[in-house]
Amino acid sequence: MDINEIVKQVTAGVIERIGAQNAPAHPSPAVPAVVSAGYDAAYAKYMDHTVLKPDTVKATLKKFCDEARQYHFAAVCVNGANVPFVVHSLAGSGVKCAAVIGFPLGASTSFIKAAEATDAIKNGAEEVDMVINIGALKDREYDVVYNDILAVVSAAHPRALVKVIIETGLLSDEEKVAACVLAKRAGADFVKTCSGFSVGKATVEDIKLMRQVVGAGIGVKASTGVNDRRICDEMIKAGATRMGTSKGIRIVKGEIDTPPQECVNCGGCNAKCPTGNVTLTKQSY
Repeated sequence: MDINEIVKQVTAGVIERIGAQNAPAHPSPAVPAVVSAGYDAAYAKYMDHTVLKPDTVKATLKKFCDEARQYHFAAVCVNGANVPFVVHSLAGSGVKCAAVIGFPLGASTSFIKAAEATDAIKNGAEEVDMVINIGALKDREYDVVYNDILAVVSAAHPRALVKVIIETGLLSDEEKVAACVLAKRAGADFVKTCSGFSVGKATVEDIKLMRQVVGAGIGVKASTGVNDRRICDEMIKAGATRMGTSKGIRIVKGEIDTPPQECVNCGGCNAKCPTGNVTLTKQSY
């Protein structure tokens, strides 16, 4: 049976199974207990401290590496050109360097993606986060997507872990399922929601779906929009085992964004209330 037929059958089976149940198909990871030592170290293992903007300078990279050292994060995730600097800055810390591959569009060839992975690993990266060929997935060219992922997995294993960015904001649920099936069959170590450079962000619904498809054997990374402890907890409960975020310090410190509120009076709460009455009602998130 070829890979296209496998994905078609597995996709149909997974969607049918998901439609018949509401609970995740695996035990949800426990949310770390809150501690009072200034920050909660139990959250640190989830954090990929991410700095991928094109104008990133070495001072910013050094800051992120120092923060990752201080809080014992899982990894610092950077563009390939910054890998040598980050590896040097993290030396002896136990924090890994993760490099993005085919980023952010996923539209480079499999040969180039494999070469990028090989170069990043040679320079010291211990994890690589690759973007799939999104157009090929939407064209149902599953063999192309599978071989693309496999090229990076073959270049990376056993020296580095592979995370597969499926760009959930661009996909239907069926396409998300197919992408996860392909990543798992190609031997990837994680499936990941978003690059942060396209549309959409990580959602609880997508994390649940991805976890149900891949099972308990590989990781699920929630990336983009994981900006505080509340959101992080929701992602962990849904099945995420890693977070791609630049807000890791806020998360380990337990900070939560104050949700916007609605005024029962004139609605001019952004300025001094002219009525003198600042009674607020429901939280609007």
